[in-house]
This record gives sequence, structure tokens and C-alpha cells, in this order.
Amino acid sequence: MSRTRARTRARGPRVAIIGCGFGGIATAVKLKKKGLTNFTVFEQSDGPGGTWWDNRYPGCEVDIASHAYSFSFLTYDWTRTHAGQAELQQYAEDVLDRFDVRRHCRFGVRVESASWDAEAARYDVRLASGETEPFDVVISCLGLLSRPRYPDWPGLDDFEGPKFHTARWESSHDLTGKRVAVVGTGSTATQVVPAIAEQVEQLYVFQRQPGWILPKGERDYTPRERAVFRRLPVVQKLRRLRLFYQFRVMFKGYDLHGKRQQQNLRLCREYIRTTVDDPELRAHLTPDYPWGCKRPVLASGFYPALNRPNVELVPHAVTQVTPKGIVDATGTEREIDVLVMATGFHATKFLASMDVRGTGGVSIHDTWKNDPRAFLGITVPGYPNFFMLYGPNTNGGFSVLAQLERQAEVAVRTIARMRRKGLRVVDTRPSAAERWVRWVDRQLVKHASAMGANCTNYYHAESGRNVTQWPKPHGEYYLLTKTLPYVGFIEVR
Repeated sequence: MSRTRARTRARGPRVAIIGCGFGGIATAVKLKKKGLTNFTVFEQSDGPGGTWWDNRYPGCEVDIASHAYSFSFLTYDWTRTHAGQAELQQYAEDVLDRFDVRRHCRFGVRVESASWDAEAARYDVRLASGETEPFDVVISCLGLLSRPRYPDWPGLDDFEGPKFHTARWESSHDLTGKRVAVVGTGSTATQVVPAIAEQVEQLYVFQRQPGWILPKGERDYTPRERAVFRRLPVVQKLRRLRLFYQFRVMFKGYDLHGKRQQQNLRLCREYIRTTVDDPELRAHLTPDYPWGCKRPVLASGFYPALNRPNVELVPHAVTQVTPKGIVDATGTEREIDVLVMATGFHATKFLASMDVRGTGGVSIHDTWKNDPRAFLGITVPGYPNFFMLYGPNTNGGFSVLAQLERQAEVAVRTIARMRRKGLRVVDTRPSAAERWVRWVDRQLVKHASAMGANCTNYYHAESGRNVTQWPKPHGEYYLLTKTLPYVGFIEVR
């Protein structure tokens, strides 16, 4: 064996990580922990953080407790029970530096495609600049909620005032004294509305369908609490375990026939009753579908903001935009100065910004045919040495960071095995992938999200399948990712 080849094998396969959000960061850290340093992280933005780099709207913060929405391999001095965008962005920066990952990152570089070369057993990764680089393994960490969904309302292009999606917030526009419309009442809108309600002259909140909401209970940690977490990391770890246990209890509410479903509904209805002043407004805010049919929202300030005299809930969908206003389904037009679209993301369009071509040059989008599916949500038969984080049916399980860690571990364990055994190719058994998808589909039949006809959610693809949600708590996913790759993967030297 030549000296160069021996040195390359010692460093491990050359790996391309696409995206430097929390998924890409987790993957990079776990590679380094395994002594695998032959990797590059490509990120189209100018810095790390992914969704927390892109989303900078007023009130932006996570709705999962900080000690659960963080990596298991690092204790951190969080300032709040639920971290805001700035702190989460700083967290991403700190993890990069703590584990010396930044030198592996190429910011401001977008990956357009990855094409498998069977003879060379590698991917040719093409960048937006036109440059092409070879990699033995490609790991996509593009994220689920990364491509904003813009509505196709007639007249939108003719609106004369500022208009923007919450994920592309234009902070150059001062909202003070303005008439503002926020379209949407999902997790993002419930943060934006209370954050700007005091500033604007009039705020119209357009609601196509109400969601079940519970208070988040966010607050700053006291200096004493932070000192305890710093000095006794085990306390932070125990809090993390407790949060995951509490979610397991709450998760039982997704069972349409279980007691917890009714308990969750009672809690939500009681929160509406005790927080919203106007009985008619309460009725408009009360859903007619099961808890969990669409993503439950945790928001402490949204209902109180709707009680303000300058805030009006419009319980109708938007049908049209005029040069100076917005029209709802009743035909009523309201004049506005600024239009804010909290209209969600293309959640079911996995890998939409990148073309991946596997065996025979077939695009993964042609393989999926608008029905994305993957073994463990991570690998697809016919696409060797390719892994994705936050893939089909992996959303949920409480903390997405925990899910991302499990997915990163599958990829990293496989790469370490490739180095140890001198493997050139690792692919997925089609039979294993088929059994996995059938099992997930059977579990989701019993899940409240299966009630897609009763509520609008972002879970279902054009095929009608729920392609985004994981049907169990995180513990089950943890166990399955530790065991199934051993029977689901095909190895070739």
C-alpha cells in the first residue's frame, strides 16, 4: 500500500456534509470523536445555525426546553428555559469552536448536486460555482423546515407595501405605528404576534384554522439556577431526562382512544377559557379536531395579545391581495401597510435544493415520485454511501436535536466501519427499507396526525402518506438506530 493511500485510509473516507445547522454540527462533532477528520462541511449561508441563522423574526425562540433542545455531548450555560434565536445561534458558534469544527467549514458555498460514480465508488459533488469535488461519502443535513412556502394569492405581486415571509424577515422596515397583517397562526405566528403587538397601530391576524395551544412557561433562569447547572452538570443531565420522560407521558395523547388525548384537550380548552376574554373569540380559537392532528403549539403570549384592542383575529383564509390591502374568504378587505407571511415551509419536499443521483444516474426525486421514504429516515436503496439527517418520518420524538444525534451516529458508525474494514461501498437492502416503511405506516394509522382530513398540517405528501412524522417517542428511535443498520446495510469491499 502506498504511503499516500495508507495516510488517506488512516484519516477515513472523504466525507461531504451538506449544511451547517445543528444536524451538520452534530455529524461533524461525532466524526471528530471517532477520529475521522477527513470531512468538509458546506453551508450556503455565511455562518452556522441553519434555521436559527435564517429565522430572525421578532420573538423567535425554540418551543422545546433548552436542556432538551441541546446536544447530549455538551452541557451548556443556558440563560433561559427556552432559548431565543440569538442564544441558539451563539450555541451553534460555541459548539463549532469547542470541538474545533470551524476549520472544516466552507461558508457561503451552496451544493447543487451529488452524483454517484460506481466505478470510482465516490460522489462527484458539484457546487454552485461550477466546481466539482470528489467525496467517498455524502451526508445531507439540509433540514426539514428550510424552504419557505409562499402563497399563490392573486394580487400578491401588486401589493405596494413591504411583504415578506417570517423566515426571510426584513428588519429594515420599522413597524411602529403601521397596520400589519400576519397570515398564519402556527408556531411562528404565535411568537411574532405578541412580539410586535405593542409596536404596531393595528394588527390583523388571519387564521385559516385554529390550533391547540398550551402555555410554554418560558422564563429566564435565576443566577442561582445557572450556577447549579454549571457546577453540577449531572443536574442538567437529570433535568434533560425528566423532560424526555414528561414528553413520553404527553405523547400518549396522540392515541385517539387513550385517556391522555382527553386530558390534553381539557388542558387546552381550560387555557383558552382562562386566557381569552371574549367568548366569541374563544369559539374561533377552539379547534374541532383531535389534539395532535396538527402540530400542537406551545405559546404563552399569543392568547393575551389577542385581547389587545389593536389586535383583531380574522378567522378566515386569505383569498386575495390588493395594492393596499388583503381580502379574506368573506370578501372583506382590510387596508394594511405591511404583509407578514407566516405560511410555513415545504416540509414534504425532502432534498428539494439538491439533486442526488445514485446507481445508474437515477435522481432520488425520480425514485421517490413525490412519496419520499427512507430506511430509518436516513438511507435509500440504490444511493450508496449517502445519508440524510431529518429525512422522511423522523420529525417528532420530542427534541429534534436528539433525533439528529441518532441519525448522525448511524452515518458515523458506518463511516468508521468503512475505514476499519476497508469498505468501498455501503448500500441499503431494499427489503429492509420496504419493511421499515410498512411498519412506520402501520404505526401512524393509530396516530392523531392520521386525521389529515380534519385538519390542515404539513405532514402529508402528494401521495397522501404521512412522510414527515415519527410515530413514537425518542427512546424507540434510539433503540432502532442502534440495531437495524446491522441487518439493513449491504457492505462491499
